[in-house]
Amino acid sequence: MSAAAVGATVWLTGLPSAGKSTIARAAAEALRSAGRRTQILDGDELRAHLTADLGFSRADRDVNVRRVGYVAQLLAAHGVTVLVPVIAPYVDARAEVRARHEAAGTAYVEVHVATPVEVCAGRDVKGLYARQARGELSGLTGVDDPYEPPAAPELRLPAHEQTGTESTRALLALLRERGLA
Repeated sequence: MSAAAVGATVWLTGLPSAGKSTIARAAAEALRSAGRRTQILDGDELRAHLTADLGFSRADRDVNVRRVGYVAQLLAAHGVTVLVPVIAPYVDARAEVRARHEAAGTAYVEVHVATPVEVCAGRDVKGLYARQARGELSGLTGVDDPYEPPAAPELRLPAHEQTGTESTRALLALLRERGLA
C-alpha cells in the first residue's frame, strides 16, 4: 500500500462550540489540496441521517459514537483520512472506537479540542447554551450532562488560546509526523 493510500480516523472530541468542526473543515481542505482522499463525518449531519433514531441518553450517545466509529473505520481502512468532529462525551465509548481501529490495524488519532465551557458558551454557535439557560434544553454536554475529557489524546488543542489556523497547523503537523498526511 502506498503512503497516499494509508487512511486514518482523526477523532476530534470536545464540548459543543469548542471548534471541532471548524478545525476539521480546515484540515480537510488542506489534506484534499495535498491530494489526500478525505471525508468529514460531522456529528450534526450524522444525527440527521445515520442516527436520527437516537436520542441523547447516555446509552443513545454511546450507540451514536459506536456507529460513527464503525463508519469511520471502514472508510479509513480503504485509504480515506476521516475527520470526525463529534462531542463523544464518554471515555468508554471513545475507547471502544479506538479498540475497533486497533483490532483492524487502522490508524486512529484522538484530538481533544480543549475549549473551556465558558468560552464555548460565549461562542454558542448553535444557540444551545442560550436555550439551556432559558430552560428550553436539558442534557447539554458540559453543562448539565457530563463530558469526560480524554486523559491521553494524541493531541490536545487549546482552541481558546490559539487561532483556528494554529490549531489546524498543529493537527496537520501531527498527521505528517505519523505519516498520515
